Amino acid sequence: MSEQPALASYALRLGDDALILAQRLSEWISRAPQLEEDVAMANIALDLLGQARALLTYAGEVEGMGRSEDDLAYFRDDRQYRNVHIVELANGDFAQTTARQLAFSSYQLEMYLALRRSRDLTLAGVADKAVKEVAYHRDHATQWTLRLGDGTEESHRRMQAGIERVWPHVDEMFRSDPLEQALAADGLAVDARDLRSGWDSYVGAVLREATLTRPQTWTAPGGGRQGLHTEQLGYLLGEMQYLARSHPYSGW
Repeated sequence: MSEQPALASYALRLGDDALILAQRLSEWISRAPQLEEDVAMANIALDLLGQARALLTYAGEVEGMGRSEDDLAYFRDDRQYRNVHIVELANGDFAQTTARQLAFSSYQLEMYLALRRSRDLTLAGVADKAVKEVAYHRDHATQWTLRLGDGTEESHRRMQAGIERVWPHVDEMFRSDPLEQALAADGLAVDARDLRSGWDSYVGAVLREATLTRPQTWTAPGGGRQGLHTEQLGYLLGEMQYLARSHPYSGW
């Protein structure tokens, strides 16, 4: 496998994860349960958007087809996106968003901690900066999980329901394929399979402290890395890409 196309594909995956979750979290602005959470959600979304910009820009450079970060964000169809399903799930209520954020930020932190050791200096640099940001994202989700899970009867019920809603999509984050495995063997990428034990240890401890039950449920088939997505991504892209597609390559 040629290293350059594989490296571009890998950066695109990570960038798509961050971009789609940034769009989802931005939907909470002016709708969060507290004014302070409007600001917190906006800041987390901006952190993820910054990661997405760096990764999509790098994917375009390595790919060598002249595509910019904007081209990759606004002018691809859903089948060309490579994000995992968990980030495209509809927000649901605040507890479900918290559950998704706990699951994904815990994965993302493990991934970036490992990616800091990449032989690719650009990926290592993105990871080094992102670790500080994602550590906050995980802590924010953890505190809300504890607050809701070990709070009132109603908040506990909602938090447990949120965990059960996102749990079928957890496994996809830890699946790897020959592209990722080859890059990991060359010291460029992270094999997602190696991240599961750290994730299980952390998330399991949070669930226990929050008096929540780890779900025993079905596992969704996934397919996001291969461009197979839920219908929710199409609606998200329709909103996110509308202005750019209506006025392509306009200056503002």
